Amino acid sequence: MDLSAALRRFADEVGPRDPVVAVGGRTQWSVGGMPAPGAREVRAPAGVVQHEPAEMIVRVRAGTPVAELNAVLTEAGQTVALPAWEGATVGGVLAVGRSGLRRLGWGPVRDTVLEVRYVSADGKLIKAGGPVVKNVTGFDLCRLLVGSLGTLGLLAEVVLRVRPRPAASRWLAGVGDPFDLTSRLHRPSSILWDGTTTWVLLEGHPADVDAQAAVMGPAFEVVEGPPPLPAGSRRSVRPSALRELRGSFVAEVGVGVVHHADPAPPAAPDPSTLALHRRIKALFDPTGRLNPGRSVLGAAA
Repeated sequence: MDLSAALRRFADEVGPRDPVVAVGGRTQWSVGGMPAPGAREVRAPAGVVQHEPAEMIVRVRAGTPVAELNAVLTEAGQTVALPAWEGATVGGVLAVGRSGLRRLGWGPVRDTVLEVRYVSADGKLIKAGGPVVKNVTGFDLCRLLVGSLGTLGLLAEVVLRVRPRPAASRWLAGVGDPFDLTSRLHRPSSILWDGTTTWVLLEGHPADVDAQAAVMGPAFEVVEGPPPLPAGSRRSVRPSALRELRGSFVAEVGVGVVHHADPAPPAAPDPSTLALHRRIKALFDPTGRLNPGRSVLGAAA
């Protein structure tokens, strides 16, 4: 099946009328609330369409597992800045919009997206963005769709920016000031802190990783990976407010995302934010048929 036929078939499957819910790998299925019972499930097409290593871009269908995409990119010594939760799909990761533990060094997941093709609430296939950044003007619809939980449109295909795969990757842990490390280290991929222990992910050329590890000093030792993340709740705070945290948590230093052991309901949105959200939803999905039951206002952090 050629590219256009695959996307047209997905648009026809979504259609213009009944409630539909997009299904990926279900790895973050409860984020933003569970889909409404009775909504018809649809799945985006899968497959890596085109990889251009010299241009550092890849065109991939939204139903493609992230692990499958990375396997293709590895052949060219490249990777993509998407969290690789087991079983997660490209479209699902982008719809949830959570950047993973490498956000400090690799940037937010929305910066990876250059172009999207999505199916609108009336069943039409829409294109936004473009593979060449300098040729893209106007409203950045790609960024709006990332993190929208499929409530504004269902992703069918995307063009992503890729990056060189790190030649070396090393986690270190020890007792030290994580806030001091952010100023002394050159672009660490991740710094985590639980109030006592600090974990740091260093990536890049082996010699550079060795040099950065030396900066950290003998108090830090190589470990197998990051700590288990508490599953009670996930919240966003100002990065400068992380020093004030108490209780059982793991914080992403420099980013402001905090994984707490205790569950907590999402904070009430600011009235102006709520009003803007409702206006956007009314423009993109006036009947509320796309992923009913889910809301970005319930997806804290």
